[in-house]
Amino acid sequence: MSQILTLEISEQVFVAIQRQAAVIGIAPERLAASLIEQRFSQISELPVGEADREVARARFERHFGTLSLDNATTLDNESIDADLAREYINTHEDE
Repeated sequence: MSQILTLEISEQVFVAIQRQAAVIGIAPERLAASLIEQRFSQISELPVGEADREVARARFERHFGTLSLDNATTLDNESIDADLAREYINTHEDE
């Protein structure tokens, strides 16, 4: 089943769609409809019920974990700059 949707877009966007449609060889409205369908087709596949949300959350949380670094890491600019400087001057010849 399809629906008719009337849109108002800027002249700049219309020209871009019109040019791309001409390159492909289809009508601008067909290209616009195709782009919208591609963008929103995945939304209908998202879980909608609470049970589906819980299953999706559990699947997502399987990727959670911890990271153990050999040395302490700081996020201040000075230490980052110092680390970068050490790497830039290191020739890595001993490796």
